[in-house]
Amino acid sequence: MSPLSLPSWLGSSWLGSSWLGSSWVKPSWFPGSDETASAQTALSRNASIEGAVDEVVQNLDRRSPADLALVFCASSYASDLPRLLPLLRAKINACHWIGCAGGGVVGSDAQGAAHEVEQQPALSVILLRLPGAELQLFELDTKVLPDLDGDSQDWVNWVGADPALARSMLLFVDPTSESINDLISGIDYGFPGVDKIGGIAGHHSSNHGSLLINDRVVRGAVGCLIGGGWRIDPVVAQGCRPIGPVFEIEKAERNVVLQLSAGQERNTPVNCLQGILQSLTPVEREQVRHSLFLGVGRSSFSLAGPGNPPEPTAFLVRNLLGVDPRNGAVAVAERLRVGQQVQFQLRDAAASRQELRLLLRRQATHESTPLAALVFACLGRGQGLYGQPDGDVTLCHEQFPALPIAGAFCNGEIGPVAGTTYLHGYTASWGFLVPNIPPDQAAAGE
Repeated sequence: MSPLSLPSWLGSSWLGSSWLGSSWVKPSWFPGSDETASAQTALSRNASIEGAVDEVVQNLDRRSPADLALVFCASSYASDLPRLLPLLRAKINACHWIGCAGGGVVGSDAQGAAHEVEQQPALSVILLRLPGAELQLFELDTKVLPDLDGDSQDWVNWVGADPALARSMLLFVDPTSESINDLISGIDYGFPGVDKIGGIAGHHSSNHGSLLINDRVVRGAVGCLIGGGWRIDPVVAQGCRPIGPVFEIEKAERNVVLQLSAGQERNTPVNCLQGILQSLTPVEREQVRHSLFLGVGRSSFSLAGPGNPPEPTAFLVRNLLGVDPRNGAVAVAERLRVGQQVQFQLRDAAASRQELRLLLRRQATHESTPLAALVFACLGRGQGLYGQPDGDVTLCHEQFPALPIAGAFCNGEIGPVAGTTYLHGYTASWGFLVPNIPPDQAAAGE
């Protein structure tokens, strides 16, 4: 196959890649517990690292020690990054510290409103008191990974944490790390059933890493396993809406789709897309030129039963890399196989809002009230996508008013689709911290 190029009708390029808020929750399922769970957030836009730390510290209640402190700062602080955790730890009492630098940060103000601070100095800290939680921090040297074809226990031993004590994982990876997809796949292999969210930290020019753990700045990867009385419910918003029918791959070579089918009809991907274009509005056709993606099915349609219609396939949204005009094939940023379901997708602000609203409404139907939310968003979201600040966090507060929110803008987002963890682009990977009610008590309605 000759090098892939984009026909003119598809366009010439593809998208690549001082405040305080708090919330207090006491889980009723802790028998006789007098401990109160809490989440405190503080956010500063001070250009000085010392000034930012002072503002954050002044706006946090430090009378009770926190179990976990999460710290997110802008990459503009890079030269002072080794000083950040020592400055915070000298004034704030917390058992575990973890975080990263990013292209921007998210935090909440004194009125409980969340803000996305992009491309400017900012420091966001969230202090969590989690009675009954099992917390396991880890640091990984990613220069040499265990074998993906080996025993899963090799990955468990490498991480050095107990999967039996965990329900969820925060995972942050330095941008200098190699084989990040293999790293994520391996951690999934060693820790199945553990929901993982996080992201790739921000780039900078200083001679140290972008990851924070305890009192150090490191490269590689860092993480925190959360279990016991608490878990993180993941919500992955990929920011796209489907166009056209769901197709099945009839022919494929590695990451190149050669033939698709819908019912009894078979055709090349380009011809299938040209057919879809006929049903689109002029505005949508223009969006195809620069905002077209392919959703790759990651699960099968569920079996229908009485009163239970089939659920749609979960799609992993991936870049389209180009087309071959000679045979109508399409190259995708994902390895493909015959029999997989795919669907073309458009990404725009309206689609992103609609998708995130739907996902957040579903989360709001869960029985457990979130203590806090964490979000790791693509640098391509924010004002660049929505045309205004605070786009994602405003949607979250529609469903969860005044919920403390913290996080960072990342160079790649980590989150699950259909039970498998992936590295995403253009995505907002959310995590809602909720009480982990034991199954026997949940069944009893406690």
